Amino acid sequence: MMKRLLSSGLLALLLLSSKSIGSPAFAQEDPSHIRVNVVLVQLNIAVTDRKGHYITGLRPENFQVMEDKIPERIATFEEGNGPVVKVSGTPPSSAGNLIAQNSGPTAPTPGGMKFMDSTMGSVNTPLAGANVFILFDTSNYMYRGFVFAQDAIANFVRSLEGVDRVAFYSYSRDLSRATQLTSDRAAVMQGVRSTVAGDDAALYNSLLMTVKDAAPLRGRKAIVVFSNGPDNASSVPPEDVAELAQSTGTIIYMISTQQAQGDPVSTAVFERMSKATGGKAYFAKNWEDEKRAFGSIREDLAHLYSISYYPQPNPNRGWRAISVKLVGHGLEKYHVRTRDGYRLRQQTQ
Repeated sequence: MMKRLLSSGLLALLLLSSKSIGSPAFAQEDPSHIRVNVVLVQLNIAVTDRKGHYITGLRPENFQVMEDKIPERIATFEEGNGPVVKVSGTPPSSAGNLIAQNSGPTAPTPGGMKFMDSTMGSVNTPLAGANVFILFDTSNYMYRGFVFAQDAIANFVRSLEGVDRVAFYSYSRDLSRATQLTSDRAAVMQGVRSTVAGDDAALYNSLLMTVKDAAPLRGRKAIVVFSNGPDNASSVPPEDVAELAQSTGTIIYMISTQQAQGDPVSTAVFERMSKATGGKAYFAKNWEDEKRAFGSIREDLAHLYSISYYPQPNPNRGWRAISVKLVGHGLEKYHVRTRDGYRLRQQTQ
């Protein structure tokens, strides 16, 4: 009886395996060849003194990165818009961190699933430059000060340096991808000037879709949101948006007006969301404050340290907490700002 049960189980496994390899792409691959992708986590880190001034000139050895209290080894390092420096390119050898793809089933992981962080890259693939998404509130909250907001965004676009590509989106009840990611600043400016104010505000729905657009990108990626009021039309909770942004390494900066600041719920959400992703929240009283907020974000993007690492063996397949500390004489007095963790995302086959 036991032999019959074992034989039945083996047959079922073989049948399941044969179904998973039916695609032509797999059929053309060499069965003996295994292509391995390794999870690569990237952190964008701002280091400032007590007065908010940026600290420059730090080296990889000045950063101690911990994931679930496990020390991590830095793989690449970049300061501001400088070159990417390879520190240590050898990923840890662990089945818990490897995702194997071959002509058969996926290499074993708990539950038979594949997991990845969106900043995944192959061992020898360099990180790309910065990509910035601008998300502009064109809801009926924006009837006042609309032109001033457009001017502030236009000045921000013109001032961006060290940024490979910029996208301009707007939202009211629906998301409008006015200008897809491009290095053509004129096309972005045209998208800014073409916007008009209108419907209710579905900020969190639109922001979630923007995060999803940014998720597959490698390198630094940031979303700059200009909102003039609370969300009154979304079906997505802001917590879902914040978690996806954290897990994909996407920084969210929030610029809001005095009108939005009058809503305590929105104020708290904007502050929590930006802080969780390593960004900042600004509340502008007038159009001059709006320009200063955009200028502050530009400076922040230019002074970020970018660090990547291959996680050490870790059985945790859920939320992983990240902490970054400075190491070196006198460095403990400085403030470090980055995302506080990420959740491993299941990759469907």
